[in-house]
Amino acid sequence: MADTEQNKSTSGRASDGARMAILSNRFEAIARRMQNTLFRTGRSGVLNTAHDFSCVILTADCRLLSAAESLPIHVMIGPDIMAREVKKHHPVFKRGDAFLHNSPYHGNSHPADHCTIVPVIDDDGVHRLTVLAKAHQADCGNSEPTTYMGHARDVYEEGALIFPAVKSQENYQDIEDIVRMCRMRIRVPDQWWGDYLAALGAARIGERELLKLGADVGWEALDNYVDDWFDYSEQRMIHAIGRLPSGTVSATSAHDPYPGVPDGIPTKVTLKVDAEAGRIEVDLRENPDCQPCGLNLSEACSITAAMVGVFNGIKDHSVPPNAGSFRRVEVLLRENCVTGIPRHPHSCSVATTNLADRISNPTQRALAELAEGFGMAETGPIIPPTCGVISGRDPRHDNELYVNQLILGVTGGAGAPEADAWMPIVHVGNAGMCRQDSIEVDELSHPLHVPCRRLLADTEGAGTFRGAPSIEVEFGPADDNSMRVLYVADGTINPAAGARGGLPGAPIKVFKRGGNGEVTAQAAYGDVELMPGETIISISSGGGGYGPPGKREAGRVKHDLDEGWITRERAETVYGLTLDDAGEIDLAATEARRAGASE
Repeated sequence: MADTEQNKSTSGRASDGARMAILSNRFEAIARRMQNTLFRTGRSGVLNTAHDFSCVILTADCRLLSAAESLPIHVMIGPDIMAREVKKHHPVFKRGDAFLHNSPYHGNSHPADHCTIVPVIDDDGVHRLTVLAKAHQADCGNSEPTTYMGHARDVYEEGALIFPAVKSQENYQDIEDIVRMCRMRIRVPDQWWGDYLAALGAARIGERELLKLGADVGWEALDNYVDDWFDYSEQRMIHAIGRLPSGTVSATSAHDPYPGVPDGIPTKVTLKVDAEAGRIEVDLRENPDCQPCGLNLSEACSITAAMVGVFNGIKDHSVPPNAGSFRRVEVLLRENCVTGIPRHPHSCSVATTNLADRISNPTQRALAELAEGFGMAETGPIIPPTCGVISGRDPRHDNELYVNQLILGVTGGAGAPEADAWMPIVHVGNAGMCRQDSIEVDELSHPLHVPCRRLLADTEGAGTFRGAPSIEVEFGPADDNSMRVLYVADGTINPAAGARGGLPGAPIKVFKRGGNGEVTAQAAYGDVELMPGETIISISSGGGGYGPPGKREAGRVKHDLDEGWITRERAETVYGLTLDDAGEIDLAATEARRAGASE
């Protein structure tokens, strides 16, 4: 900005843009250092291969400051609620304290996400900041060996150990009561212990680096930076919303039928944009009450799911996702609602994925319908068997029990206003932050064999900008052992919808190949025991397309055809492409064909 007056924050204090940029990058670097610690020291594959964790920094008054490359569904809303919950039960913090928190009824996403929370206390005993490391567990004590108990009728049938803001360290020493409880209830106690230490180490790294930063810069300067950073972020969000037209639009979706909900779960999102005021309101109150299954959203996931759709849809990546920009988005919830604030003992076991996606996706699709050039199509639904939890005994290691979640193959990316899908996004709330497993690493880590992993033609959501094609993965036990696979698939009936004339992606499909080679279809919810010689075939969902397929640039269609992602028949019948005998594009014939189709 040109003059000092324009560089003032809402507090009236002149801000230094260069200093703000430097400090924001230093905070981001600390959050990344926390993440790198967790990634390199986590013991379970869901952490050190799939990267299913997040690390954030909060202010002392519990506002989200920095989240680096965290999973959006983990951190946009929730860390703030959890930090307030810790302060409520432990009003006096001391250096060396740490807290374990995984309660979905008190700010967490779902019970499988264990959060280590550490207050940063300066040399004068003043609470300055808070760090939080959230790590998805391979096993969290559920009644069955999975962290996704979608069929659980309540939290008691779910069975997870739940720690609502429980002190886990004092004076940097573990409280052994907590450790003994987890070792008794978790199927892979040594693996859990390694992951607990990894998350704790990440939080302590954050504490150490923030204390150094405070000593280097000064706590008063950091306090001023925080206020300026939040004000700047809010102004960026006001600007982004101001580019949208004002209006109200509703979008609906539905989770597939499931145990406890035989008719599925319909969802409705009502989005109101007030461009002049720079505000967006998302209303989730017109949805069913909490259901007798594990699909209910926690409060944190309800709000975050809507926020994910908003941030995806405003098409302005310069807006920092923090407590400042969040001031401009209001999400309306009601108690005892399946997409609201759950009442104990309703289970929230699957809160981060299935039904959360049925909020994020219609939110970003609603923005697409409100204004051309904004929003997105829908990302594919989640948790086919390749995102399921495998368990069994490993004959290579003295028949030890193993439990781990796979992310062995899932695509689902959605078409956007100006770009094709980001293919390996996993699901909309993940935003591509989790990584696809290496086949070789999975086969080394578990008695697992993967004979096939390939993209499937003609499964993308066709559009001016297309969604991702489906991926097929076949896997099963290696050698003479058996393997149990539990998965919670949505999208076998209701696939990812397109936006502004784009077509839907292909649905999830699941098959089992018997020892005799016979292939049989499997249900959306699966608890499959694979015997030696048997495999499960997982086909992930395709992503929805954005805009009419007939307007897709001919060269892009030809590229997809050459890559084998679509067939010639689909190129001709869906995209209106005409090819000559040599397989090259006949532009004149293509334009005529598309004009005729349009008429």
